[in-house]
Amino acid sequence: MDKISNLKEEIINTLDSNKALEIISIDLEGKSSIADHMIIASGTSSRHIQALSEQVFKKFINSGIKNCKIEGKESSDWKLVDGVDLIVHIFNPEKRKFYELEKMWSELIPKEKIVI
Repeated sequence: MDKISNLKEEIINTLDSNKALEIISIDLEGKSSIADHMIIASGTSSRHIQALSEQVFKKFINSGIKNCKIEGKESSDWKLVDGVDLIVHIFNPEKRKFYELEKMWSELIPKEKIVI
C-alpha cells in the first residue's frame, strides 16, 4: 500500500473509533485534480464535528503533511480537513443530506468535464 492509502485507512479507523457515522471513501482519481481521495463522515453534534476534525488534522500533521488545514472553523454544521491528496468532509446529518457529496462524486464524469 502506498502512503496515501495507508493514511486513508488510518483516518477511517480514527473516525470510526471516535463514533463518526456513515463513513465513506470516494476515489477521485480520474474525476478531479483537487485530490486523489475523499472521505465523508457525519458527527452527532457541533462539538463532535469539531473534535473529529481536530483528530483528522493531527493525523495529517503526524504523517508529515505540512500544508494541511481545516476549513469551516466558524461553522457548527461542517468541517473540511484538507490533507492535499486526501480531503475529509465532516457534516451534521442534515447538511450532509443537503449537499449530497456522495452522489455528486460517486457518479461517473465524462473525461471532457473533468477539468476544474
